[in-house]
Amino acid sequence: MNRLLLSSLLFAMAGPTWAAMVTQAVPYEIDGKAFQGTLVYDDAVKTPRPGLLMVPNWLGVTPAAAEQAKVIAGERYVIFIADMYGKDVRPSNPDEAKAAATAVRGDRPLMRKRAQAGVETLKAQGSKVALDQANLGAIGFCFGGGSVLELARAGAPLKGFVSFHGNLDTPDPADARNIRAPVLVLHGADDPSVPKAQVDAFTAEMTAAKADWQLVSYGGAVHSFTDPDAKVPGRNEYHPKVAARAYQAMNDLFDEVFTGTR
Repeated sequence: MNRLLLSSLLFAMAGPTWAAMVTQAVPYEIDGKAFQGTLVYDDAVKTPRPGLLMVPNWLGVTPAAAEQAKVIAGERYVIFIADMYGKDVRPSNPDEAKAAATAVRGDRPLMRKRAQAGVETLKAQGSKVALDQANLGAIGFCFGGGSVLELARAGAPLKGFVSFHGNLDTPDPADARNIRAPVLVLHGADDPSVPKAQVDAFTAEMTAAKADWQLVSYGGAVHSFTDPDAKVPGRNEYHPKVAARAYQAMNDLFDEVFTGTR
């Protein structure tokens, strides 16, 4: 399966003005350090749309992440892809990605701060694109899924949080009491990177916090099931049918929580 198939599977959700999709590099700073994310939107749509922070997988801000954001955004959303590492850190292989992601995952306050900076940068894009500031959410993939859950645990005032095949662990489960919006976890039932013990701990965490949460477990799916470049059988593997179902679940949640958009 390739990226063309992903696009065709999701084209109906993206809408008819695909050719108008725009990607723009957006520089910003966190504590004086340079970061650079990517803004993705359909320039043919002039009415305000909800905005989504997107935290990509451990490879960070890449052309592949931008292509994924285009498919998701369509006519529905304005998307900002957050830079979680810094402009000078661009992993080129799994070893470099693991090192960069591990450094951030090992410092959850830093992870939350960088994700929140992405939210603020998304909001600031209202000066260049029609953005509905009242309807903002966050999505993330793998490492990014775990980052989005940490953003939720930090109490970010967004309308919804969606994790695709992300890590579910956290140093302090009691932080879940800070969650202020629905959380949707889209999980591969056979994901070796997120074992049953981690899923069970997450379930207990959300239940204890009385959060508004859902966990959808897709049979036959492993890690990275939305990524057409994932080609390690049994570990990291693209699953087009599950990917399409997961994107639909995401859209269903945001249709529910975003007010006045339909």
